[in-house]
Amino acid sequence: MSIEVKVPQLPESVADATLVAWHKSPGDRVSRDENLADLETDKVVLEVPAPANGILKEIRISDGTTVTAGEVLAILEEGEAAAAEPAKPARGEVAGEAASETASETASETASEAASAEEADEEEQAPGKAAGRLSPSVRRLVEEHDLDPAAIRGSGRDGRITKADVMAHLEKTPAGEAAPGKPAAAAAAPRGAREARRVPMTRMRSRIAERLVEAQSTAAMLTSFNEVDLGEVMAIRKRYRDSFEKKHGVRIGFMSFFVKAAIEALRKFPVVNASVEDSDIVYHDYYDIGVAVSTDRGLLVPVLRDADLQSFADIERSIGDFAGRARDGKIGVEDLTGGTFTITNGGVFGSLMSTPIINPPQSAILGMHKIQERAMVVDGEICVRPMMYIALTYDHRIIDGREAVQFLVSVKESLEDPARLLIQL
Repeated sequence: MSIEVKVPQLPESVADATLVAWHKSPGDRVSRDENLADLETDKVVLEVPAPANGILKEIRISDGTTVTAGEVLAILEEGEAAAAEPAKPARGEVAGEAASETASETASETASEAASAEEADEEEQAPGKAAGRLSPSVRRLVEEHDLDPAAIRGSGRDGRITKADVMAHLEKTPAGEAAPGKPAAAAAAPRGAREARRVPMTRMRSRIAERLVEAQSTAAMLTSFNEVDLGEVMAIRKRYRDSFEKKHGVRIGFMSFFVKAAIEALRKFPVVNASVEDSDIVYHDYYDIGVAVSTDRGLLVPVLRDADLQSFADIERSIGDFAGRARDGKIGVEDLTGGTFTITNGGVFGSLMSTPIINPPQSAILGMHKIQERAMVVDGEICVRPMMYIALTYDHRIIDGREAVQFLVSVKESLEDPARLLIQL
């Protein structure tokens, strides 16, 4: 029986999506809920799951096409014994369906399917042949890094490759080294060559660009800086690292300290947690903190709801979950909307100082940077301390310089004396 593969229900406020890539070709066997294709919206990447076990018979929508909810993408022939196409069109091409089949064609297709099944069995048994058994998230990671699955040793059941296997392989592979059997991603052009490539923006990158320009053109942005001695925070992390992880099942990082410190500062200066709507200032009596996460497709900002009610462990656990789902393309639109204040960490990439851009309609964003040991004067003596520059970009239409500077001072004081967080000073 033939089943239509349709565009799933799109998130609220999302009108359409772009079909980024097919992971299967006509004639391929598929399993129920296996990811067939990726759809990119303005904010997230959605998967198109197979509605049943069977053979992908026909692809009706090619890569790069804009689609809407409910639109038919492909035809699936349900059942393990469904007949495969005798010849497979190239991925992304629309495969035609024969109007009628003769007895000889049916016999030929059955023989072809049997041969394909034998080849699949051989691949299952052959070491390193795990390409056809990759989960959607692992397959995406392999494709993004242009890796050869045959070169990755699988530690999962029956030799299946897990995300941990891929990450371990990436750590062992020297930077810039091409995957075995594949050409280098950036083939060296002849010295002196002046070549250029034109690549259209993805929907997500276009939306990011649109929002950044919107922020620049609608807000009167200004950035203030300060520096923080993170010696006490680092000492606490070192002292309680093992016991914290043993009890809560998650490592204690820097971000939970910054979230807590920011919330205490927002309590003192509520206008920093506000937003502008027309000629009104909207004050928020709750703290939904956005935490910027970098992915291969662009920067995403999932939101910690009611962050003031969460413990250090809850915050670290939520951030880890957001980061994993964002990089796997499985984060939902509901996770990315409604924040009142944002924290971004350029320090993980080595940034020493920057001026972050506000995430509209919010009015401020806190930027973290690289921790660097520097010579500081403490109590009249020169000593080496782990220092970090912090930056607050704010909308000067509603936030005055005095409030911005005092906000940063409050964050600095909470981080340099973390006991203040316990008694909310």
